[in-house]
Amino acid sequence: MMRLTILTGSVAPLADTGKPSGIAKTPVTGPVWLGPEGLAGDEQADRRVHGGIEKAVHHYPFDHYADWRAELGPLPILTRTGAFGENVSTRGMTEENVAVGDIFQLGTALVQVSQGRQPCWKLNHRFGIPDMARRVQQTGRTGWYYRVLEEGMVGPDAELTQIDRLAPDWTLRRLWHVMYIDRLNLDLLQEIAALDVLADGWRRYARRRLESGKVEDWRPRLEGSP
Repeated sequence: MMRLTILTGSVAPLADTGKPSGIAKTPVTGPVWLGPEGLAGDEQADRRVHGGIEKAVHHYPFDHYADWRAELGPLPILTRTGAFGENVSTRGMTEENVAVGDIFQLGTALVQVSQGRQPCWKLNHRFGIPDMARRVQQTGRTGWYYRVLEEGMVGPDAELTQIDRLAPDWTLRRLWHVMYIDRLNLDLLQEIAALDVLADGWRRYARRRLESGKVEDWRPRLEGSP
């Protein structure tokens, strides 16, 4: 069992852009319902790329905050949870020891790791660092998402307990390494394309690379559309 912080946020203008975003999250003070598309009271501005069944809950390890402070300096945003738009914050769980398909009891709900987080350009404005999204991607300190298998109540006293591990060979770190470092390893891309516990969007990336022999263009996601 692991103690955790649960966070939600409403859509508001993002930093200097004026564009709507739900990236700012704060800890809940009471129990909230976790449904198939996320926590009650949690909002996403662009539902095309945020939220939904496969991105119902975003988990970001608080363990990474110390690394970011060492690299970026004592930014005020890094003194508290919620800097990366996370819904769940913990210590002791990272991409190294969490695998795709892992099932957890979260409060009275049941959730499953569905995919890693693909950082987007909004992090650049959130942190005031033009290449922050790219830094998150390059370091592999991305966090991950859960799909909801069983709805339930989650609150500030909730605990996270691992129930099952369905794909032990596919830690999030290994998945990240194939997607962003060893990007055209055809054998591993074949495995990813067939990994049924992985979100279909990520499996499609693998299939497209296998078919085209090319890696998708990340610039619109990391830098924002022109």
